[in-house]
Amino acid sequence: MAAPKIDFSERLRQAVRAFWRSRSAAANRQAIAGKKDQGNRGAVTAGKNLDGFREMIVDVVRLFGPEGVEIHRDKSFVVLPGFFRPSKQWDLLVMLRGRLLAVLELKSLCGPSFGNNANNRCEEAIGSGCDFRKAQAEGLFGRGAAPFLGYFVLVEDDPRSRQPVKVHSPHFSGDPVFQSSSYQERMRILCERLVEQQLYSCAAVLVAPDDKKTGRSCDLSEHTSFRSLLSRLAGHLAGEASAFETPRIREEMAPHARPSLLDGAQFSSQEDLREF
Repeated sequence: MAAPKIDFSERLRQAVRAFWRSRSAAANRQAIAGKKDQGNRGAVTAGKNLDGFREMIVDVVRLFGPEGVEIHRDKSFVVLPGFFRPSKQWDLLVMLRGRLLAVLELKSLCGPSFGNNANNRCEEAIGSGCDFRKAQAEGLFGRGAAPFLGYFVLVEDDPRSRQPVKVHSPHFSGDPVFQSSSYQERMRILCERLVEQQLYSCAAVLVAPDDKKTGRSCDLSEHTSFRSLLSRLAGHLAGEASAFETPRIREEMAPHARPSLLDGAQFSSQEDLREF
């Protein structure tokens, strides 16, 4: 029997709940096995914590993409060549007959070490974006390739991620926007600037407390919301579908994506309701 259809808000709550439950289950399995990862690595190294968000992206691809679109999620099939490094493994690739349509990276930022983790996330996102765009410019993804590059990070809503953080720069004055900003605000600034500098087509940050029951979350801005990421991806794919002249395109699927583009869109319910 086909999975029931639900709206965006409920599916988002499912994805958030699944994230925290998956982290908790991974940490518990490591503890039972007698393995101790440094910090919170036991909750992270399972590698599937963000699958709920990835599957929402997959639903958007299926709804708005061209007929025959290929969706790659397996590790061996999400590898692309780089320019400054041999290759990079992404979280999701969308292709059509050898043409690269979209690439997405999904990350999380959780405690207890928000400072180190935030720096790592910034370095990863900037480095991967620069490498991707240079590889694209050099034609490593095929001539004329103009894929959508998306970035998403879920940040744990915690007093340590909300409190202002001082910037230490002994030799030069830093950008005032970072003065007394929290780690949540820094992730928002990162996402905004990744798009402003054209490293990514869209970058989103979602803030969520460790709540396995309600799946509460909130956006830090309209333009860096997960809905915006999905809407912009939908618009890009609708444009590709139109270019390939597939009959699936409707007037409301025009490539000019708006935050309201997903209103009324239905997602497959895929939450595992078992308690970990």
